Amino acid sequence: QQRRVDRSLLKLFWRLKRFTTKDINLDTLSPIMLGFLGSLAAGSMTAIGAIPVLFGRVPSRATRDLSLGFAAGVMLAASFFSLIIPALDAAELRYVNEAAPAAIVCIAILLGMGAVALMNEKLPHEHFSTGREGPEAASLRRVWLFIIAITIHNFPEGLAVGVGFGADGVSGGMPLAIGIGLQNAPEGLAVAVSLLGEGYSKVRAWGIAALTGMVEPIGGLLGAGIITISEPLLPWGLAFAAGAMLYVISHEIIPETHRSGHQNKATLGLAIGLVIMLFLDVWLG
Repeated sequence: QQRRVDRSLLKLFWRLKRFTTKDINLDTLSPIMLGFLGSLAAGSMTAIGAIPVLFGRVPSRATRDLSLGFAAGVMLAASFFSLIIPALDAAELRYVNEAAPAAIVCIAILLGMGAVALMNEKLPHEHFSTGREGPEAASLRRVWLFIIAITIHNFPEGLAVGVGFGADGVSGGMPLAIGIGLQNAPEGLAVAVSLLGEGYSKVRAWGIAALTGMVEPIGGLLGAGIITISEPLLPWGLAFAAGAMLYVISHEIIPETHRSGHQNKATLGLAIGLVIMLFLDVWLG
């Protein structure tokens, strides 16, 4: 009986291997599907990053700040090398006036930052460090305030991945998907640990952290769809996504990493994340 089970598992393994290597070809998928799958994979890393809380192995505050600094570095590098520079290149191909590409990218960056700032202002939510923001919403349970806050911060990341795939296919989106996925892991852990501190159970803290990453595929679909449908919007979309991520870095991640006196570790993490993302962008892009 055991031998029959082992043979069945072995046959299943080889079938899965043949399917993976022969039937899946990323180049045959549409940019919209690539944007969805890439942002889904990146968003799923929040669940993976939060796994330690299920086993009670919570890293120290200094380690968490180092990890969040790493996340900020990845996002910072992705904003410039994977979004802003390609946005400038795309705008230069379309406009002869030398000032026009720079003006378009600058305006789009500000629009992206302004959009996230507006969501911060209009949607009721709660930060781990600064408390409740947005309109008064006493009727909302605390857990939903946290979910809305993380949704605000994760949506631009999914948007950036989708825009990358919509603009240049696998070569444009893969570095962003990997980079955003890498920085989602420490973010997922930070969310779960913070919820543990608020009295939530291990399983519930992990589940909420995992769910916060699931808004990224929505942003990925939107970003890839807009860029695929309307090519003239390409430089605007790339720079808009960059501006949205830059706002998140400045408004939430960096202040959180500096709140407990671990600035040196956070800065080291930022430097490591930045150079790793730069390497990935050049290597994979």
